[in-house]
Amino acid sequence: MTSNKIFDALLVLQYQSGDKKAMGMLVKRHHKRFCSHANWYLSDLDASKDVVQDCWGIIMNKLGNLRDPNSFSSWAMRIVTRKSIDFLKQNKNKREKLKQYQYSNSEGTNIEIKNVEIIKLQQAIKSLPNDQQIVLRLFYTQEYSLLEISNILDISVGTVKSRLFHAREKLKTKLKT
Repeated sequence: MTSNKIFDALLVLQYQSGDKKAMGMLVKRHHKRFCSHANWYLSDLDASKDVVQDCWGIIMNKLGNLRDPNSFSSWAMRIVTRKSIDFLKQNKNKREKLKQYQYSNSEGTNIEIKNVEIIKLQQAIKSLPNDQQIVLRLFYTQEYSLLEISNILDISVGTVKSRLFHAREKLKTKLKT
C-alpha cells in the first residue's frame, strides 16, 4: 500500500470523525486528477470542472458511509467516471458538434508542433474501442491497479486484463505499419 493511499485513508477517517478540514485536504490532493479524468471523457475543461464539482458534493454526502477508507481514490474516481458518462449521454449532440469543431481547428497546428511518432500513437489510441482506451488511460496515466480499475469501471479484473492485452496488441499492430 502506498503512502498516498494511507494518507487518504487517514483523511477519510478524520472526515468521518467530524473533521471538516480533512475534506479540504482530499479536494486539494485529488481535484486536478479528477478534472483531468473527466476532461478525458468530455474534452471540455469547463464541463469537466462542473462535473467534478458535482462529484465532490456526492463524495461529501456519501463519504461517511465508505467502509474501506483505503479505497477512497478508486471509489471517488468511479463516481467521476459515472458522472462523466452520464453527462455525455445527456449532451450527446452538443458534444459531437464540439468535437468536430475542435478537430478541424487543431488538426493543422498539432501536426506542425508535435512530432510524427506522437501523432501516430495518439491516432492509434483513438482508433481503439472506447473501453480499451479507458483501461489504457487508467492503467498507464493514472497508475491504477487492475483491481482498482475493475472497481472504477465496475467490471471484472479478468475483463480489465483482457482489454489491456487486446489494446496493447492492436497498438503494436497499428504502430508497426
